[in-house]
Amino acid sequence: MLRLIFLVFLSLFMCGYSLSADNLPLLFEDNFQKGLDRWSFSDSSCWKIVDVKGEGKALSQFKKISSFKPPHRSPYHFALIKDLSLGDFVFDAKLLSTIKDYNHRDLCLFLGYQDPAHFYYVHLGKKTDDHANQIFIVNGSDRKKISTKTTPGTNWTEAWHKARIIRNVNSGAIEVFFDDMKNPVMAASDKTFLWGQIGVGTFDDTGDWTDIKVQGVKVAPK
Repeated sequence: MLRLIFLVFLSLFMCGYSLSADNLPLLFEDNFQKGLDRWSFSDSSCWKIVDVKGEGKALSQFKKISSFKPPHRSPYHFALIKDLSLGDFVFDAKLLSTIKDYNHRDLCLFLGYQDPAHFYYVHLGKKTDDHANQIFIVNGSDRKKISTKTTPGTNWTEAWHKARIIRNVNSGAIEVFFDDMKNPVMAASDKTFLWGQIGVGTFDDTGDWTDIKVQGVKVAPK
């Protein structure tokens, strides 16, 4: 009987059981009290640590113009956690958009990052279209939308928000949450990149980040 129960559980797992923060170990936390040594940047001149009333310290991407030129159409600004390559994970962050409101006002989350031409990113944009408020893949060419679900747009305000990504490599699922941590605002399914770094940034705007938390499974880069 125990063997049967184990086999049923294993079968459900391999089919892509629902990941949560309750069943993955804590791998990384940062509230930016100790500097930026744990991060790498597309252009370090665009980032700094700031004091934020009510939040303590935050990582601030404060310059719109970057010297980084991506090899394909994709975000200009990103900060990646060093020495942490992941398979399955839950990634949480608090985030604040600091740019004047417009249709493509955005902040981005990065995952499966292998190099500047191969990664996924989540674009949390003010108004949805084929190039905004979607999940994208960059795979040796300009970014391509892979979302199967999104919303009419991300409701940016002048306040802090919460975001979460849940990645399940067995099923290929990518789920994105914004403020409501129970119901995803975006979803995609893709198995092109089954490991990689994660991080934060913007396409070409500005924003602040704090309370970064990562739970997951470490995977050595292939």
